[in-house]
Amino acid sequence: MSARGSSCLSHVLPHYDVVCGVVELNGRILCVRKSETKYAYTSHRWEFPGGKIESGELPEASLRRELIEELGLEVQVLRHLLTVEHVYPDFSIRLRAYHCRPVGNELQLREHEALRWLLVEELGTLSWCDADAPIAQFLVGTTF
Repeated sequence: MSARGSSCLSHVLPHYDVVCGVVELNGRILCVRKSETKYAYTSHRWEFPGGKIESGELPEASLRRELIEELGLEVQVLRHLLTVEHVYPDFSIRLRAYHCRPVGNELQLREHEALRWLLVEELGTLSWCDADAPIAQFLVGTTF
């Protein structure tokens, strides 16, 4: 291959399959703010809690595991809400959002710097990570 041809090769971004919980309690939704990350475009932005699906893991099982790891929170996964595909500058994700209810009252911030329980009509007041913003928009007008 010529040098000219090799310069046409595109760079493939890492891709991650991710789950998040729209954790609802008494009509309010759990929102968490990320701590400092290696990317300015996700640092200190709001998200729905969750994380990466590990190889061989079902999305619902991954979500339950991630919420226990990040928040010490056990949940009942009720139903899939929507899936968002998003390309960030350094990676792409497929984010599956699930409606969940907490099981018990334990909640500890282990990886995030803040949390809020908001009504769906208040979700637009937060500065969301780009992949989470469509989920927040979808939820406005949704009744639980």
